[in-house]
Amino acid sequence: MPLLVMVVDVREAVTLSLLNGLIINLFLSVQLKNHLDWRKILPLIIGCLPGIYAGVSLLTRMNPAIMKGSLGVLIAAYAIYCLAGRMTNMHIGRAWAYVAGFAAGTLGSAFSTGGPPVIIYTTLTGWNKDQIKATLSSFFLFITVLSVGAHAANGLTTPHVLRLFGVTALPVLAGVFLGSQFYKRLATKTYLTIIYYLLIGLGIMLIISGLR
Repeated sequence: MPLLVMVVDVREAVTLSLLNGLIINLFLSVQLKNHLDWRKILPLIIGCLPGIYAGVSLLTRMNPAIMKGSLGVLIAAYAIYCLAGRMTNMHIGRAWAYVAGFAAGTLGSAFSTGGPPVIIYTTLTGWNKDQIKATLSSFFLFITVLSVGAHAANGLTTPHVLRLFGVTALPVLAGVFLGSQFYKRLATKTYLTIIYYLLIGLGIMLIISGLR
């Protein structure tokens, strides 16, 4: 998103990201189908649905800049804490999946930043990298399908966006394939370390977004 908004309108960027998200998450879900466990995914989905409504309500009542900045600080602090080895042996229960799903639905519908709560939850479950990636991909695929449908219903999926999607789809698919080949060489610990650094980046981006 930060890169797309530099070259296209922000509304077009959101819709284009969602369409390409379908490719990414569908590819990964199929690739990791043997690691899919609906007992892991359904609690996230169930928690997410009321969170979507809560996010819309939150957006009308809260200052988005303050929320984004606060969320960015929390996410970056969590990732730094993990990198320091403070949570190496901490595993949380499945009930927290509902909380993570609710938070993802709330933040996603309010600020289009629903990923971090679910990513944080999966890093604290003790699952291996394939279980984490399969759960994230399937959950994000479900949310993306809902979002793409909502955008289409509201006229945001314009012919111009579809043309842009036609241009970007193949490069995105190629990138996912190459990334998957690299992923196979990673140990679970290395994979989690990369996630933590990405969370720090997301946190910084949210803080900057909140300051604008």
